[in-house]
Amino acid sequence: MRRPMVAGNWKMHGTRASVAELINGLRHLALPSGIDVAVFPPCLFINQVIDGLKGKSISVGAQNSAVESMQGALTGEIAPSQLVDAGCSLVLVGHSERRQIMGERDGMLNRKFAAAQACGLVPVLCIGETLEQREAGKTLEVVGRQLGSIIEELGVGAFAKAVIAYEPVWAIGTGLTATPQQAQDVHKAIREQLAAENPEVARGVRLLYGGSVKAANAAELFGMPDIDGGLIGGASLNADEFGAICRAAGN
Repeated sequence: MRRPMVAGNWKMHGTRASVAELINGLRHLALPSGIDVAVFPPCLFINQVIDGLKGKSISVGAQNSAVESMQGALTGEIAPSQLVDAGCSLVLVGHSERRQIMGERDGMLNRKFAAAQACGLVPVLCIGETLEQREAGKTLEVVGRQLGSIIEELGVGAFAKAVIAYEPVWAIGTGLTATPQQAQDVHKAIREQLAAENPEVARGVRLLYGGSVKAANAAELFGMPDIDGGLIGGASLNADEFGAICRAAGN
């Protein structure tokens, strides 16, 4: 059985004071057993969060990492090896904001994915379609291409030590949410695409849903057979709301 996971992506939010307040809230949460919980703060606050959450069963990840695994002459970037040294265990790869706003393409994301794994980080590959693509009936085509790029470059076995997050771009930060059945349909297609290459990998990989997940809709989403938890955006900035989402995954 796949172990549920709830991960909070704090995006470009936080000051030292607000992060300290959020850490305090997280430390006081009664988290359910049997699930994995992680947070992804801005890189400036990674050390503060890791130190603040010592002794708490919450992993810390990074929102981005470099295409090269080791330190070197790559101004402005952070190597996966540096993230591991800081105490990170996961890293987001290919979030829609990186794809849409920063112009990151599949080839670059393949390199980031491989570099992260080479250092022992667990990549959380984010895939999803825009509203225009969904309305054109291209959801599975777009998601399949984004997933297939990693499979073609690195092999399906790479997903034995990775997580996949399906995040419809049109539902991120908009208040819109895919219905549980819409989300399940895409998650099922993702798992089937993996299964066509390696059924064992497909059965084991965790698929998370992201896109305006809240405490009010989490239980219904997480109740779908191929949805193993969530990648949470805005709601992860409120410790009580995030805790309620974690409890929904635990149930």
